[in-house]
Order: sequence, then C-alpha cells, then structure tokens
Amino acid sequence: MTDHGIHTIDTAFQRDQFDAAYLMVENGRGAFIDCGTNHSVPNMLAALTVAGLTPADVDWLLLTHVHLDHAGGAGALMARLPNAQLVVHPRGAPHMIDPSKLIAGATAVYGEEEMARSYGTIQAVPEARVVVAEDGDVVDLQGRELLCIDTPGHARHHYCIWDARSRSWFTGDTFGLSYRELDSAQGAFVIPTSSPVQFDPEALKHSISRLLSRHPQAMYLTHYDRVTDVERLARDLFEQIDAMVAIARGCDGLTDRHRCIAEALTALYFDRARAHGSPLDEAGMLRVLGMDIELNAQGLASWLDREKR
Repeated sequence: MTDHGIHTIDTAFQRDQFDAAYLMVENGRGAFIDCGTNHSVPNMLAALTVAGLTPADVDWLLLTHVHLDHAGGAGALMARLPNAQLVVHPRGAPHMIDPSKLIAGATAVYGEEEMARSYGTIQAVPEARVVVAEDGDVVDLQGRELLCIDTPGHARHHYCIWDARSRSWFTGDTFGLSYRELDSAQGAFVIPTSSPVQFDPEALKHSISRLLSRHPQAMYLTHYDRVTDVERLARDLFEQIDAMVAIARGCDGLTDRHRCIAEALTALYFDRARAHGSPLDEAGMLRVLGMDIELNAQGLASWLDREKR
C-alpha cells in the first residue's frame, strides 16, 4: 500500500501482518520508520526497489523506540544505507550505540533460544551516525517535515512521528495493537500494549491525548498497518488501559499473580473482540493475541512491582 508516498513493509517477524515498518518517499529520497529485526533487512531493501530507490537514496532511519521488533535490525540495515542517519529518542540512543544492555534485557524476557531464532546478533550503530530527537524536534526529508514528540507510557524511550502531509502519526506501540485478522464490519479492533518493563498507564493515556490533539486522519501502527476511525479507537484504548490497571490491582498479592492477570486479560480482550464482531473463534483469537496477552501480563506485573518501590 502507498499513500502520500508511504509504503507499508511487512518485516516478516513472527508471522505475516504482525510487524510493520514504513518507507516514506519524497522527491526521490527515502526515510524508513522502524525496521524490524536483522532478518527483516532483505524486506526493507526490497521495498526500496519497489519504490524505485536505491540504498544510497535513504537519508533517515527513524526508530519509534528501541524494542527489538522495531529496532533490532537497525545496525545491520544502517550498514547497507551509506548516506542514512539514525534518529532515536535520547533514552534509546545509548542502546543503539552499545546494544549490550538491550540484548541482556530482551534475553531476560524471551530467553537465549528465542533471541537467537527471532533476532540474531544485534549490531551496533556508529555513534557518528546517530541523531538524538528531543521532544519537538523536526526531521527534514526533502522539505517534508517529520515532527518527533516524546510519548512515554509503553516505554520511556518512545517517540511518535507526525507527518503533516498525510495528517498521520507513526505511533510505534503508543496507539496499541490492531491486527487485521480481528477487523469486522465496524472497522479495526485495538488493544493497548503494556509489554515489559516500562509500562506507565497514566503516561500512556497522556501520550495518546497528545496524538489526538492534532486531529489525525490516520495512525500508522507497527502492529499492524494504517488505521482510521481514530477517535473511536482512542476511546477503546482508554477504556482498556483502565480495565487492565484494575485487573492488575485485583490480582496483586495472589500466589499465581501472573496467571490471574493473563486469564483476566484474555477474558477482557475476547469479550471486546466478540462485541466488536471480530470473525475469529476463541482458538483464532488466541493464535493472534496469545503472545501479546503473555507480554501484557508481564508488563502489568512489572508496573505493579515498580509502584511498590
């Protein structure tokens, strides 16, 4: 799909239509927004060919945040883009220059075997090619201004990117997850993502409100692709963030807190999907949402533990 020079790239992480990156083309120059994993590099380069560009035509790789499904392939991709600079949140920049802590943190969540299978060896980006984007900074793509704003809540190293041309935000994980398999006649279905370890519900709601303040026509999500009907989806996110907080607090103190949270999240999302008219049965919904339920439960537990400290 291309709209206003925006190309959606399926990074082929985990499954089809799960993890997106984007290529924006303006006057023969390109900017990537997020990049998937090391295994995604061929898909990123193939997207350039489809758009009539070469790797030398790319000026920017912008990372919404440095979680590995968004940024794991940044070092490997930058090695193939001779003229590009990498744009990243101030809190994320050190992890791109020296990814050792990032690798250790992800390994703690996923385990060594899954790290090797899904992400490969994470490569560093030379410090001279890293540009820090503070809140309100603008990246120029051939006169097309891309505004970066600080959007904590999912992660403290997260920004979103406003493209006035398309009146759209590139939201990373701030505007939740919306998989096409769960679409219905009512449109897209969305859930928040509270994956470990920096979930902050009030910060996330504030970040979503900042996105809404520009009255966007669309949101470009990493998981997955472009969604419209933004006001309705935002209401859904606010409701669910509050429900997830209530679930976490209700399960806190139990011996099997994680199972309690995961089971309650499953019921919450499945009930909402059925009410939305999503076409999948429970087995299908679990196939699509199972990994996110597990990660959201872990993230809620991390948030509870931080609150106590």
